[in-house]
Amino acid sequence: MGASMPAPLGGEVTYADRSVAVLRAMILDGSLSPGERLNEVHLSQALGISRGPLREALRRLASEGLLDLVPHRGAFVSSFDPVQLAELYQLRIALETHAARLVAELDDRSGVEELARALDDAAALLDEQDSAAYPTDQDFHGTLMRLAANTALREAADSVSARMSLARSRSASQPARARAALAEHRDILVALVEGDADRAASLLRAHLERSLDNAIALLDAGA
Repeated sequence: MGASMPAPLGGEVTYADRSVAVLRAMILDGSLSPGERLNEVHLSQALGISRGPLREALRRLASEGLLDLVPHRGAFVSSFDPVQLAELYQLRIALETHAARLVAELDDRSGVEELARALDDAAALLDEQDSAAYPTDQDFHGTLMRLAANTALREAADSVSARMSLARSRSASQPARARAALAEHRDILVALVEGDADRAASLLRAHLERSLDNAIALLDAGA
């Protein structure tokens, strides 16, 4: 592996927890490339942990969709092909547009203030050209799902979101797309505030379809 590794781990949090956090960050920031095989011996030594906690961490990252565990071959950083990515986006569109309709139809409008704050945070981070704008984008979509107050819907969306996190982090690294997405989020917010369920769902669908187009373009470009 060409990426440099952090110092050995320690502290009160379990070794598996810390390993998950370190490896997740390396995958999402591109230090570990899609398709790259992880060397367990190297990782165990670099992280200062035994193979048991490391394998637990690898299993957890696989459950998030960030790694593929191949019998007798090891762990590989997940990669997408356009068909797989399109299928995930189709499912995400179905879940999130339904959530948008539920939120738009709520009698209590105070919840959308949380969405407004998430957008303000994203705008501030983009002004600073801060890569943390990616989790702030997640905050917007996560808050939307939570406000829909449907546990099954939210759990399904969380599962899809975890599997898509690698592709989304690549898209969020593009300032132009991040700013366009922010503007699209603001339009969605206006529709939600006005209680226009059809418009909110339509705008959210268009937003996610643009995100899919961008993600596929990045795949084609090898980004």
